[in-house]
Amino acid sequence: MTRAELDKSPADVAAMFDSIAGRYDLLNDVLSLGQDRQWRRAAVRAVEAYSGELVLDLAAGTGTSSQALTGNGARVIACDFSQGMLREGARQRGGAVSGGVACVAGDALELPFEDATFDAVTISFGLRNVQDTDRALREMHRVAKPGGRVVICEFSHIPVRAADRVYSGYLMAALPRIAGLFSDNTAAYEYLSESIMDWPDQAGLAARMQRAGWTRVAWRNLTMGVVALHRGYRPEE
Repeated sequence: MTRAELDKSPADVAAMFDSIAGRYDLLNDVLSLGQDRQWRRAAVRAVEAYSGELVLDLAAGTGTSSQALTGNGARVIACDFSQGMLREGARQRGGAVSGGVACVAGDALELPFEDATFDAVTISFGLRNVQDTDRALREMHRVAKPGGRVVICEFSHIPVRAADRVYSGYLMAALPRIAGLFSDNTAAYEYLSESIMDWPDQAGLAARMQRAGWTRVAWRNLTMGVVALHRGYRPEE
């Protein structure tokens, strides 16, 4: 199954993530050489969620980041369109509503929440997998409260072109082969490699966030730009 075929069918993308849910967190650790945990911790710190706040963790997967977001007393809704991922996360935590985290199945292009609901919205390694990035950014803006913030943790591009080419070669050649040692679904990781290569660079994503209505947009690189953290705010009304 090619990425082009998956792009035409969101149901296929959901099914793909359902199929790898059981080993998703393990493979993330292996393929990122343990960096995945550091990237997610950096995203949690950037959200700065505190007691009394309600946070939407979009494309939450198994909720790896969702639980960490509750550390200072915030309530978190873990939302994902892959019910297999949500079920795996609920199994790990002992319930769909546990430890300040509630799981909700939902599509990033049509979020099942009222306007101005959340103090913060965050998404880690999921924005590039939605069918319409700009619409997803507008939906996140819609459900954020005035003055609310968004934090996006996503694969990006190393600013040094030669280094980025080497990294791209790893993504296309090595990543699916390594994934094949742990999972039968190597096509899923071929898709993920392609989605990373096709993703805009840091400035490109910042521009799209601004067009969706987010202000004070800024970013910082993690691991030399392999991953970037973007942050923005919904204007006060």
